[in-house]
Amino acid sequence: MNAKLLSPLLLLLVSAAPTTQPIAWQDWSDDVWAQAKREHKLVLLDLGTQWCHWCHVMEQTTYADPDVIELIRQKYIPVRVDADGRPDLSNRYEDYGWPATVVFNADGGEIAKRRGYLPPPEMASMLRAIIADPTPGPSVQPPKSVRYSDQTALSDDLRGTLRGRLIQTYDRVNGSWGRTQKYLDWDSVEYCLRLAARGDAQAQQMARQTLAAQLNLLDPAWGGVYQYSTDGDWQHPHFEKIMQMQAQDLRIYSLAYAQWHEPMYLDTAQAIRGYLVKFLRSPEGSFYTSQDADLIDGEHSADYFKLSDAQRRAQGVPRVDTHQYSRENGWAITALTALYEATGDPAALDQATVAARWIIQHRALPSGGFSHDQNDATGPYLADTLAMGQAFLQLYEATAERDWLPRAQQVADFIQTHFVKSGAPGVLTADVQAHQSFAPSPEFDENVAVVRWANLLAKYTGRASDRALADQAMRYLATPDIALTRQFAVGGLLLADDEMSGGPLHVAVIGSKSDPTAAMLFHASLAMPTAYKRIEWVDAAEGPLPNADITYPNLGRPAAFFCTATACSPPCFTKDQLALRLAQAKQ
Repeated sequence: MNAKLLSPLLLLLVSAAPTTQPIAWQDWSDDVWAQAKREHKLVLLDLGTQWCHWCHVMEQTTYADPDVIELIRQKYIPVRVDADGRPDLSNRYEDYGWPATVVFNADGGEIAKRRGYLPPPEMASMLRAIIADPTPGPSVQPPKSVRYSDQTALSDDLRGTLRGRLIQTYDRVNGSWGRTQKYLDWDSVEYCLRLAARGDAQAQQMARQTLAAQLNLLDPAWGGVYQYSTDGDWQHPHFEKIMQMQAQDLRIYSLAYAQWHEPMYLDTAQAIRGYLVKFLRSPEGSFYTSQDADLIDGEHSADYFKLSDAQRRAQGVPRVDTHQYSRENGWAITALTALYEATGDPAALDQATVAARWIIQHRALPSGGFSHDQNDATGPYLADTLAMGQAFLQLYEATAERDWLPRAQQVADFIQTHFVKSGAPGVLTADVQAHQSFAPSPEFDENVAVVRWANLLAKYTGRASDRALADQAMRYLATPDIALTRQFAVGGLLLADDEMSGGPLHVAVIGSKSDPTAAMLFHASLAMPTAYKRIEWVDAAEGPLPNADITYPNLGRPAAFFCTATACSPPCFTKDQLALRLAQAKQ
């Protein structure tokens, strides 16, 4: 038979063949559960992100498979959520990585939770098994009964256990913590920086080795840092660039530069800042969320990221998630301000300030809180308001401009009102009043951040309510059943415990803000190498400080005083005198 005569017939048969309709994904909402009950269906949650390579692969393979599609159509309500857009859900399922697949019954009870990419046969098998037996599988464990601590500090035994874990789980061959994924664990490195400043040689070695190893994840062409490396080494990066990684790495390298004054740390910090400004900064000066790992969805980009800037741009630029979330902007503002403190670079401070003003204008809620996006389905979320509170306190410290501190105080009051439930431990990840389908719970890292921020805020304000907020979060974290869940990632809790038990590095500069000598002393104070510091500028023209807990003499010329919990130093009139007082305080 002539092939040319057969072609039209084949075309007709192909065109007449049934086509598989794509999955009709829905948004997460309370309506989903009502529909599930009405239709006697299960709920399938696909929780991923725009930057996630394996999320793209799963979309192109698993969720395009006819068997999977038909099983979902018959018995499931498919729900898709961008984890970056829903901090409450991403906090709840963060241990499962992205993509996370969670199956619920119509009452919202979990049946199965799966981590990462599921190929079509595995997904179809799971969906069939759940249809046949919709009882919770081994991935769903009943909640443990926890007796929460009434202490606002770690017990000596628990503190010793966590310190031992920090040392024992350190990878002395490759640097950093953990044996599978390699990345800069910024809390643990910061804790090691603090111990190193007190003369701990082992902590210094761990910090330096990790900071050097992390340079393997610095993009040589564009700057910015990749998310992490697999295979237990630093040579198998995942190329997505997430704001939290950019901001926290920028902050930690700024602290390292302030402590050791080595160009490598400053160069790295500036390379990350350069990436933020070129790729993740909006025309209005706010910051975007992330940049995709893939140039083409689902295709590995290792060869692409080996190219130069020009060679990459000739092929195209991976997609940027242009959401302007308060949380991500708060992280960026805090990091840029930390870079300014370490270097005096006015461009970094200007970029931080512009972003802060944009978020205030476009994301502020009544009474001091912040929305995540322009419109939140179930917000507000703790993460956004907390990140902006951290940004405001950092800006007040760096500029001594009085309008930033009241904003931080309003944030603390908003958190107390919306995210603290009477009689419940910790600080909740979302406003309990906005959730019907499940009750928000505390998240570990957010509570660490609350402790550190609210405790330092209390030092600046003198308000008992700010310290009470730190106590609320610390009682949750000081519970052994909570503290010991973090495996090797214990640096943040150790930092929080350290700060709750002692005062910050406290320097007060006395003099007019128009006086060059006073300005010099203030900027020298900012550059002191720790994030736990209280730097204040007493200008008589502005009146007393918000927390006027110390009375300083008027010497007729600018001076700085280094203070501890019990005493203040003699006046310092030069940077060298101030540095000497700091060195003496460490001894």
